[in-house]
Amino acid sequence: MIDLNTIVQTPEAVRDALQRRGEDESTVDAVIELDARRRELIREADDARNRRNTVSRAIGQARRKPTDDEVQEMRNVGNRIQQLAAEQRDVEAELRTLMLTIPNIPLDDVPVGFDESANIVVRASDAPQPTEWAQPHWTIGEQLNIIDMESAANISGARFYLLKGKGARLHRAIVNWLIDTLVDDYGYEEIDPPYLVREETLIGAGNLPKFADDLFRDTEAGLWLIPTSEVSLNGMFQDSIIDQALPLRYCARTPCFRREHAAAGRDVRGMKRVKQFEKVEMFRFVHPEDSVREQDDMVNISVDLCERLGLTTRVLKLCTGDIAFQSARTFDIEVWSPGSAEWLEVSSVSTCTDFQARRTNTRYRPQPGKGTAFPHTLNGSALGMPRVFIAVLEAGLQPDGSVAIPEPLQRYTGFARINRDVQDATG
Repeated sequence: MIDLNTIVQTPEAVRDALQRRGEDESTVDAVIELDARRRELIREADDARNRRNTVSRAIGQARRKPTDDEVQEMRNVGNRIQQLAAEQRDVEAELRTLMLTIPNIPLDDVPVGFDESANIVVRASDAPQPTEWAQPHWTIGEQLNIIDMESAANISGARFYLLKGKGARLHRAIVNWLIDTLVDDYGYEEIDPPYLVREETLIGAGNLPKFADDLFRDTEAGLWLIPTSEVSLNGMFQDSIIDQALPLRYCARTPCFRREHAAAGRDVRGMKRVKQFEKVEMFRFVHPEDSVREQDDMVNISVDLCERLGLTTRVLKLCTGDIAFQSARTFDIEVWSPGSAEWLEVSSVSTCTDFQARRTNTRYRPQPGKGTAFPHTLNGSALGMPRVFIAVLEAGLQPDGSVAIPEPLQRYTGFARINRDVQDATG
């Protein structure tokens, strides 16, 4: 969440940030009013305690018993202190609930705009070249007998997919290669986190309370299925002080679960937008002064992974209205999907500044033995499935209908090509 002092001391700056995001700025005034009431309650309680202490000190110094009037006054003061404390707890709870609804403040270099039309392409590889034999992945998958959307729908309904044979093996190969590359080439520590988390963990990541309708939950157990492993990784040090030197760089491979309410009517063909998918996540805890540089490094890693797979890539800087609730600046990495004839987002790399750390109360010591501060958190897909799988299929399609497998994946798949005759898939 945003620092309360930032809202109280620089309300116009926060209002401006909310306006740039297209958010309701009236919450700023409500926060200031609640904080003023909280401060007044603290002052009144302090005054009451001081009065009680003064009377008690005077009685003690006089070495006498309190009068009946003094006893009654102290009883009234004690009751008033309890009432003030109860009201203060209610006000603080209301204040925290309200502050949890306020999104992060965009960094100054984030383009101003309210939808994706204001996003800026900041980096691109060569323009994609059309091929006359291009096909969408659902056609390729059916012809090669590796994608079965009908069976998935029979099992689970709309927005699910089922992979078969060499398709399932290719999907697994991509994910394993991503994890190994992050660990071996970029020094990430692999984490295998829980897929079910407590409500507090989702609040800490910024998914709750605002996006509850987008998530799956077990109401009886009080647990939620993660929409991304960012949630679990962000919660690793909640209510704790990190006792390791920053930066910390973690990666995780997990399934992700999302209701996709907002996707109704969009991308209904194939596997582009589904309710369950796998993703390899990058996550970092960093010194605040390093977060911009660390984010740029994460973008470079995502681009490098795409280029190693031979995919045509571009990078977008998202505008104020298109960045996530918890993000202060976001870059999307997209790859060209020739069969679908569109750019597919396969990674979204964000710096969340200290927004998530404040929500989880995650701290570190800038200097050994000194006070604590909130680290900055960064997250990014490296990369998201099944869209990378889609791009690999469509970009690898050959004139004879087979699919060539990118070289880095071949030692994971055990084959270099998927042919129409799936009995001969070794190329």
